[in-house]
Amino acid sequence: MGEVTELERAGWQALSTDGAAAHAFYDGLLDDDVTMLLPGGLVLTDRSEALRAMSGAPWDEHALADLREVHPTPDTALVTYAVTARRGDSPYAALVSSLYVRRTDGWRLTFHQQTPR
Repeated sequence: MGEVTELERAGWQALSTDGAAAHAFYDGLLDDDVTMLLPGGLVLTDRSEALRAMSGAPWDEHALADLREVHPTPDTALVTYAVTARRGDSPYAALVSSLYVRRTDGWRLTFHQQTPR
């Protein structure tokens, strides 16, 4: 697995720990210019709103499958995969794509989309 794929895995682990862990992880990973397209038509383009959205109740379990990492340029990386997860009695399944850009201080998440399955 590539470095960016491991960041994506670590993000899901943080989201499955607690809101504070998720906030801390993504505060260090989100780019200043971020766009998130989430289920239910939720569009987040404000970094602080995105951090708040990720600080909620944790996932009880999650599994990632069919991970693929491509680098369209040396300073961009696209990670795509399928996720299945559960929070309480609510199962969740989606196709996910995350776009990272390399900044002087490392990889930053600039775009994320979840398409429910």
